[in-house]
Amino acid sequence: MAAHTPLPPSLRWGLAAFSSSLFINSKTQDSGAAHTYHPAHEVLASLPLQMMLYFNIYYFPVWCLAEGMMLQLKYHLLPQHYQFLLVTAFLILSLAEGSRLYLGYVGNLQEKVPELSGFLLLSLLIQLPLLLFLLTDSHIIRLPLEMAVHSIFLAFLVTEIVASFLALKTMTKQLAAQFYLQQFKEGSRGRLGQGGTGS
Repeated sequence: MAAHTPLPPSLRWGLAAFSSSLFINSKTQDSGAAHTYHPAHEVLASLPLQMMLYFNIYYFPVWCLAEGMMLQLKYHLLPQHYQFLLVTAFLILSLAEGSRLYLGYVGNLQEKVPELSGFLLLSLLIQLPLLLFLLTDSHIIRLPLEMAVHSIFLAFLVTEIVASFLALKTMTKQLAAQFYLQQFKEGSRGRLGQGGTGS
């Protein structure tokens, strides 16, 4: 029975590929020709996306604190419908961001297409429109600190959308190739089996 490891599967595969290439492919005086090693699994996780997610996790509490303070400062100056809109936008952004970052981490590190698709959809359909509303609406009394923190958040969001789209494209191509290869292998086995029984 295999022991449970806290390492993510993609990291485990990367370490296995690295150690195998280091120890199996190394050619010494007495080893003769080095054997070519092909890793069982190509790592598809996106490093730029992972870096952006990592920094975003640390930036998000800063954004929450700054936005909460700015909202409290200008709340009594806003019309009632804008008070409701801003509080609702702040709550939705805060709650969706936790789910979005979790899906991004799981989808990228574990190379799971559904989770990464969920991350991309949350980014495009919820976070981006709400953030653009907070940045562009002229009736919400945009404060300088608020504009700064929203602009940084928007930069994170746009780069993560682009990186996740590219990672998703690579993962789906790889999964499709694996699926067709599996179908080909099963078809070849079936034809060999039929040929064996026919003879």
